[in-house]
Amino acid sequence: MTTLSYTVADSATMLRRNLRRLQRYPAMTLMVLVIPVVFLLLFVYVFGGTLGAGLGHLGNGRSAYLRYVTPGILLLTLGTAAATTATAVALDMSSGIIARFRTMAIARASVLTGHVLASTIQSVLSIAFVTGVAAALGFRTSAGPLAWLAAAGLLVLVSFAISWLSVALGLLSGSPENASNLPMLLTILPFLGSGFVPTAAMPAGLRWFAEYQPFTPVIQTVRGLLTGGPIGDNAIMAIAWGAGIAALSYLWARRLYRRPMLAR
Repeated sequence: MTTLSYTVADSATMLRRNLRRLQRYPAMTLMVLVIPVVFLLLFVYVFGGTLGAGLGHLGNGRSAYLRYVTPGILLLTLGTAAATTATAVALDMSSGIIARFRTMAIARASVLTGHVLASTIQSVLSIAFVTGVAAALGFRTSAGPLAWLAAAGLLVLVSFAISWLSVALGLLSGSPENASNLPMLLTILPFLGSGFVPTAAMPAGLRWFAEYQPFTPVIQTVRGLLTGGPIGDNAIMAIAWGAGIAALSYLWARRLYRRPMLAR
């Protein structure tokens, strides 16, 4: 077998390990599912009647706001999943299992790759669940198969990028307690973007941040694909953000993972 074959085989083994851990600790996955659904119900049924006024081609009222807010909730789902991934990585680092892995004849990259793939799978399934809940609440779209495929592909890319970032934060944290708090910014970014209200309604300084932060072009692209709204250059920016975060987070995570070995 070649080096690549060993890496793929070892990564598959680590993926199975992390998927089994998700089965043994369902509370972690439950949190990823419950928090976005709670926010979806809260914003649609408590604030939707007011915030749904004047949403352009989406219409007016609560049903229009449901179509508007669903892409933001999907990004919130990815941010929530980041905390569980970072915590799982920190648990491995603090339990001593990583030291054991380093003494075994396995590909070094497979340990982190297993976490990333498991996190991506968890995030994608969570997005599918939240989308189903939104559909049950009345979310309707005229998007065709290609638009759905493009939206799904973008969400998978962003999920993959956030997974690598979460792994890096878990390696950086030093403890599971810190790891659960470090990704908190990722759950706040949809609120500080176009996830819940149009950026045009924000004060100048906040509007500038909201328009140029990473989640806004992703939300705008997914919203445009699913509701037939304008996308502009948001798709290019969203892909660039996703690819850039994935690449930089991978390099950061690899460096953090190797640091204890270099220090010995």
